[in-house]
Amino acid sequence: MKKFAIIAIIIVIIDQVSKIYIKTHFGINSEAFDIFDWFKIVFVENPGMAYGMNWGGPLGKSLLAILRWVMCGAIVWAVTIGPWKKYMKNNYFAIPMSFILAGALGNVIDSTFYGIMFDSGTTWNTELLQWNRWYAGVSQLNFEGYAPLFQGCVVDMLYFPLFSYYIPDAIPIIGGTEGVFFSPVFNVADSAISVGGALLLIFQKKAFH
Repeated sequence: MKKFAIIAIIIVIIDQVSKIYIKTHFGINSEAFDIFDWFKIVFVENPGMAYGMNWGGPLGKSLLAILRWVMCGAIVWAVTIGPWKKYMKNNYFAIPMSFILAGALGNVIDSTFYGIMFDSGTTWNTELLQWNRWYAGVSQLNFEGYAPLFQGCVVDMLYFPLFSYYIPDAIPIIGGTEGVFFSPVFNVADSAISVGGALLLIFQKKAFH
């Protein structure tokens, strides 16, 4: 259990430090710097779920944040006193679960508290009924607040434009489509959830043994 907690805490710290640094040093929708041609650090904000998905405006956002807290609580309960406690001595189970919990916590911290921690961020436009995905300047961590509790936006920064593609016009329906793979921008928390889920899937026989 101690290993589970340590791994989760380390991931949450890395996630939050990276997000706060990006948000307080770069303007929204800006490309911070290139690490490689296929790996860039950019700054975007996500009002919804992982990898840029969103749902339901402010109400949906609040419900999603509350649901995330419930899920985090359910995971903690399940691995401490619930049905998954018996698997926690097994690293094939405990380590992936620590990744998943850390990822969930990392993003729910953003959506719950960032609106009251920073002085600017992505907000809901009540006239256009859409998110304002641009604002001037660089945010400051001064607790002046730009949105109520549960209305903060998740900070994303990891971008992997591995290659560009074009689908020939001759192909029905999708012909003429062009784009970049992999286009979603994500963060450390998203990565932790994906890695944890993948590890559980790959090692499921050993994890639940």
